[in-house]
Amino acid sequence: MPDLQTRTAELRQLDDQYNIHPFCDGKELHERGATIIAKGSGSYVWDSDGNRILDGMAGLWCVNIGYGRDELADVASSQMRELPFYNMFFQSTTPAQISLAKRLAEITPEGLNHFFFANSGSEANDSIVRLVVHFWKTEGQPEKRLFIGRNLGYHGSTLAAVSLGGMKAMQALGHEVLPDFHHIPEPHHYVRGGDLSPEEFAKKAAAELETKIVELGAKNVAAFIAEPIQGAGGVIDPPPGYWPEIQRICRKHDVLLVVDEVICGFGRLGEWFGSQYYDVTPDIMPMAKGLSSGYLPISAVAFNERISEALRMGGTLTHGFTYSGHPVSCAVAEANIDIIERENLVPRTREEIAPYFRKVLQQIADAHPLVGELRGQGLLAAMQLMKDRDSKTFFEPSEPVAIDCRETALQKGLIFRAVGSAMVLCPPLVITRQEIDELADITAASLDATAKAYGIA
Repeated sequence: MPDLQTRTAELRQLDDQYNIHPFCDGKELHERGATIIAKGSGSYVWDSDGNRILDGMAGLWCVNIGYGRDELADVASSQMRELPFYNMFFQSTTPAQISLAKRLAEITPEGLNHFFFANSGSEANDSIVRLVVHFWKTEGQPEKRLFIGRNLGYHGSTLAAVSLGGMKAMQALGHEVLPDFHHIPEPHHYVRGGDLSPEEFAKKAAAELETKIVELGAKNVAAFIAEPIQGAGGVIDPPPGYWPEIQRICRKHDVLLVVDEVICGFGRLGEWFGSQYYDVTPDIMPMAKGLSSGYLPISAVAFNERISEALRMGGTLTHGFTYSGHPVSCAVAEANIDIIERENLVPRTREEIAPYFRKVLQQIADAHPLVGELRGQGLLAAMQLMKDRDSKTFFEPSEPVAIDCRETALQKGLIFRAVGSAMVLCPPLVITRQEIDELADITAASLDATAKAYGIA
């Protein structure tokens, strides 16, 4: 048997030879070689060299129940033996899909009782674009086809999802934003608030939506889409009062409110869904990631009664995917929800783990000269790295401070994510206090090393 390092070298060579990686500089990866994750258990993963790493990102914002759950493997195996696949096309369905839909209706916000299934958050949001346009046509308002999103919003990487989002680097990949998609600024008080209080800024930021609706004409605007907390855009949590005002504006102008729960859903903020955390009632709610804790690909879109009735009675719905409502994915997703419920992970996050997580991170942020802001809620956090936090001087885009901090943390045994000049954390819901202490120690040490490298005392 080859030793671990020899095996890693072989795997890296094969990876470089055959794989194209998402969200990656291919030239840099070719020179460096991929990090090969070989095993996972609880809040940890192990690389191909046998190094244990605390996963501060829950895979990709998704492994809420942690790694190594044999129960989900058993459920998948059982469902595969009974019925490995059947489609939902042409008036067909499966018991697993029906059961999951019923279960989702029990935990989603009141009024969201009808579900369309897909395989990823990107597919869910692309589906929303098509189905919302179809809805307004059935309502006799075909001119309502414009969508409004937010700068730094992330709703997926397919063509329509990228256009819904406000990530300039993604939109620059081979195309411009599609027609009919518009954006307003993100509600980031630390960056945009100036001398306004958080509450004053909340009203100002929400008013930007109404200004945009009036500019485009309410009779033309189909929907507004936003994440409860903007995840991939840097964990931007809105100030108090923002979401109630957004909802009021949407209702006033009969603009559908789409709350993207792909990251915030399934306990991340200490409620089943971020909509509940912010006391907002969406018309449409996409979900993915934590729906199966990443164990199998699956997503869903929840619709309220008004929209679902129009979709069901509006003629043939010429949209769907081969694997929509895949029975194995549905069975695993329902078993995942069972685990979240049985182990009380939602109240545990709200009452015990998230408060401790935030307390520990706040202590680091308050004390460290490199950190200007700690933001986020629940088990979702970002530390804004600043060249000079007293004068509020940001690093230049050419200074890879967050990437350097991320790489330092990885060498010390912690997976962070770098977003701009911020360090982002999104650990599994099952993380323990002891593991949070370990996370905090590595975070502080990584910040110290990065500050020294950039000459910040």
